[in-house]
Amino acid sequence: MRRRTTPLILSFILLVACGAAVGTAEAADKVKRTTECQGDWLPATPTAPDIMNGELEFLDLAPVKVGKDVNWRTDPYRNRSWSMVFHSLRWMGRLVADYETTGQAAYLTRATEIAKDWVADNPRRGGAKSSPYAWQEHPIALRAPALVCLSKHVSASWLTGSLAEHAKMLSDPRLYEKGHNHGIDQDIALLGIGCRYGNSSWAGLAVKRLTETVKLDVDSQGALREQAPRYAIYVHQRLKVAMDGITACGRKVPGEIARRWESLEDFISHSTQPNGFMVPIGDGGADVRPVGYDHPKKTVRVFGNGYVYGRTAWDKPESAFYSIRFGPGQKYHGHEDHLGVTYYAQGRDVLVDVGFHSYENNGYRRWTMSPQAHNTPSVVGAGFRNRTATALSRSSIGESRQSYRLTDRAYGVPRTRSVLVNHEEDVMAVLDTVPKGSRVRNLWHFAPDLSTVSNSGGRVVVKDKVGWKATLVQVAMPSCTPVRGLEVVRGRQNPYQGWVSPAYLQKQAAPAVVSPASPDSLLTVVVPGTDKPSLSCAGGKVSLETSRGTVSFKVSGSDLS
Repeated sequence: MRRRTTPLILSFILLVACGAAVGTAEAADKVKRTTECQGDWLPATPTAPDIMNGELEFLDLAPVKVGKDVNWRTDPYRNRSWSMVFHSLRWMGRLVADYETTGQAAYLTRATEIAKDWVADNPRRGGAKSSPYAWQEHPIALRAPALVCLSKHVSASWLTGSLAEHAKMLSDPRLYEKGHNHGIDQDIALLGIGCRYGNSSWAGLAVKRLTETVKLDVDSQGALREQAPRYAIYVHQRLKVAMDGITACGRKVPGEIARRWESLEDFISHSTQPNGFMVPIGDGGADVRPVGYDHPKKTVRVFGNGYVYGRTAWDKPESAFYSIRFGPGQKYHGHEDHLGVTYYAQGRDVLVDVGFHSYENNGYRRWTMSPQAHNTPSVVGAGFRNRTATALSRSSIGESRQSYRLTDRAYGVPRTRSVLVNHEEDVMAVLDTVPKGSRVRNLWHFAPDLSTVSNSGGRVVVKDKVGWKATLVQVAMPSCTPVRGLEVVRGRQNPYQGWVSPAYLQKQAAPAVVSPASPDSLLTVVVPGTDKPSLSCAGGKVSLETSRGTVSFKVSGSDLS
């Protein structure tokens, strides 16, 4: 009897499931999909079922339970980014978008409840239930499109009234973030409200401001001026949303916006290492992987707003890659990383930036932004001058070798760094020079998967888990005397040193090499793939035996060639 019952039960379950699927499909067919709700502007998490269960997951942090009557002061992680996403209501927009694709009326009902509750509990002038994040400029900009999406299916005075209030705030020049990605989001939001309700003054203002902001935020080479390459991905994506919105509104996309949007692709590609991950400069995590961007033919590119990128080849994970920072003083998402370098070789991170941890205002965040968290030189005993510009005063770009000289007065006196990168026989050489009477010190941050093998005689050898090795050699110039007293720091808490942040809110101990103070110029040579590079000097020429052959270069004053 059981043998006959089981297939009957299975058949019944399948029949019910198929019937439910047909019903869902029929319901979805009756719901009109809208441009305001569809697209890739909504986050993947939380999902509609998660939201219906009262679970919100943002920023890869553990889900948070919220009740039917949402407490808008909820701040479980004391994390400003979490609160910003919470008050953006884009997760509410996910319900409306999925209502359009599935026809499940419960999704729209719950979305309406959430939005109405937010409006009631968060009056612009504050209240007992309101949050200080509710009416900050970026949550306003991100929330407005979600409310516009809802308005395509819900007609109510509380909703139109709130959108009018959002438009008023978005139009306020005192709140506008010109030349910044937040400004782009503000213009997308204002354009959406203006087009939704036929208000040409709002829509016109949005397009006018957006054109001005894009010209400030993205230079003519395509470099993002926010000093964190990963934000170029965000700006590229958001400008696509903006251009689609302009077109849907029956307006012509300004040529300047389209051109600079296209030029960002080149910058994003050059900012990406051979392993596919973006170099973590500024507020950019080491786990950011750009996808779908065509790369140019050039393997070396100097961006006038502060970036040098070079590689041996495209589409080869084992190829070499380096970055150098210079340009305008620190702002927006930038760190105090001028004269800093990174180096990737033989399929591995070698010298790295400490990276981005979070936006929380704490000691570790402040350290990650400081010169001490980057591969930079300092003038011992001199105070550091924040936001100092750095000049790229010389460059020589050949097919297998490139060299550069950078200089600034970030410590009140000139500090000069020359960088030479040799391909094939992989070598990075760096010469740091300060005026007579001053002393120089530099820092070198190795990747967290490298550990120290030895430290003696001006040489630090590191290796990875499979035994691959690299060597840092440091000598004083022009004597070519090995620098004694190199210190390797790993995981120090006070003051912070020897850490790398591989992802958001993560930190991992990693070897950092700290040189002693030197009255002489410091020549630092990084040689991947060997623990026994021989270095010699004669007549201003430095010769080096690497794992792949002999390399020689000249040292003349503060220059390498």
